Amino acid sequence: MSESKTYDVVVVGAGNAAACAALAAREHGLSVCMLEAAPHEQRGGNSAYTAGAMRIVYQGVEDLRKVVDLTDRDVEMADFGTYEFDAFFDDMCRVTSFRTDPDLAEIMITRSLDTVCWMRMKGVKFQTSLGRQAYEVDGRFKFWGGLAIEVWGGGPGLVDALLGTAEIEGVDIRYETAARSLVADEDGRITGVVARTPDGIRTFGAKAVVLASGGFESNAEMRSRYLGTNWDLAKVRGTRFNTGAGIQMALEKGAMSCGHWSGAHAVAWELNAPEFGDLTVGDNFQKHSYPFGIVVNAEGRRFLDEGADFRNYTYAKYGREIQAQPGMFAWQVFDESVSHLLRDEYRIKEITRVEADTIESLAEMLEGVDPRRFVETVRAFNDSIDTAKPFNPNIKDGRCTVGLEVPKSNWANPIEKPPFVAFAVTCGITFTFGGLKISTNAEVLGYDGRPIPGLFAAGELVGGLFYHNYPGGTGLTSGAVFGRIAGDSAGKYRAAA
Repeated sequence: MSESKTYDVVVVGAGNAAACAALAAREHGLSVCMLEAAPHEQRGGNSAYTAGAMRIVYQGVEDLRKVVDLTDRDVEMADFGTYEFDAFFDDMCRVTSFRTDPDLAEIMITRSLDTVCWMRMKGVKFQTSLGRQAYEVDGRFKFWGGLAIEVWGGGPGLVDALLGTAEIEGVDIRYETAARSLVADEDGRITGVVARTPDGIRTFGAKAVVLASGGFESNAEMRSRYLGTNWDLAKVRGTRFNTGAGIQMALEKGAMSCGHWSGAHAVAWELNAPEFGDLTVGDNFQKHSYPFGIVVNAEGRRFLDEGADFRNYTYAKYGREIQAQPGMFAWQVFDESVSHLLRDEYRIKEITRVEADTIESLAEMLEGVDPRRFVETVRAFNDSIDTAKPFNPNIKDGRCTVGLEVPKSNWANPIEKPPFVAFAVTCGITFTFGGLKISTNAEVLGYDGRPIPGLFAAGELVGGLFYHNYPGGTGLTSGAVFGRIAGDSAGKYRAAA
């Protein structure tokens, strides 16, 4: 095993969190190396597969103008509202069943706008999320669910921008270089990373190491061990390279585990999608317009409240609900009255879709579903809707069902106007919630509660932020905020050494 070059800071990973860490460390004038397990064409981890939404605090249009170039016409046509600290913090607490680490959540929220502005300075372009987070009602768009901006070009645009800037700023990026273990001196200080490279096993010496290599969602054995029965069979939305190696390396050096190890971000995903993500399709295997229809299982029954809340607050937990159904699949059903509201992902060619002019005909086309029970479910659903309340996709409109065992709390419309369409979905896992315990300075903590000298972490391998569920757009924000903090902390640690 030969020695490679020694750097001030080595970052394990090359996604959003890792790139932000590398760029922040470079601001200290340090030599920085990124170790990316994937080849160049598959670089970027899960960040490359995301749609690019980022949840940030903003007090109005002027804050958004710090990030996005808005014209007066843009402002006239849209009600952006506000999304202030209390709303963001309340969302984090509510959707995680009040388990989120309040200190980490506060840091993430407080620094969200400033970090996105910093990312813009680093070459990332942003746009408003008109097509995803606002519908036109009476000639004006109204943003809902706490999200207003997304990265221009989605995940690939984000990765290309951040890594392009990293290359310009002198960061050494090593592809096909999978980290295997951490090196520590006799005092327990982390002094490098052992990695498998195209030229064999190499050691990358470092004064500080930042782990930002994702969770264990791509590791079928770990999914089965920690998430439970049949999770080894789940589709993986993103990269095949997030195997939990970064977490395991740190645990071997005495790091404290933290978070919801039996929990994960998992969504409704195209039934016949490949085992891992496909960058040519990106995030379009997702199917997130379910609030405007119904979702049925193999028994032909509804099993979740499609209108419990805005999609942003339910989609990351409904994958688990689908995974628990017979056969681990479901069908989303819509009629013509809402077809114009379906997101673009419903119009791709890589899709399992059926269409019919009657509910009875549709029932026979839903592969694996009890047709008689399905027809009964649709009839009971249609008869239960309180139509006195008007339908409004921009608000929780209270248009609900009455008397059903499984209610629909908002956006309930009868499935009665042909043609009827249905889409087959399964569970797609995005990232796991269990990981490493960090301080608010992104230091990895040992089981004694003290920082492990020279070791920092950010991104999806950090535990403690998400439990059971997740507010949409928070993953990229968390990765960017704590990636930047980790890089800055590593730079300061190096300077003090």
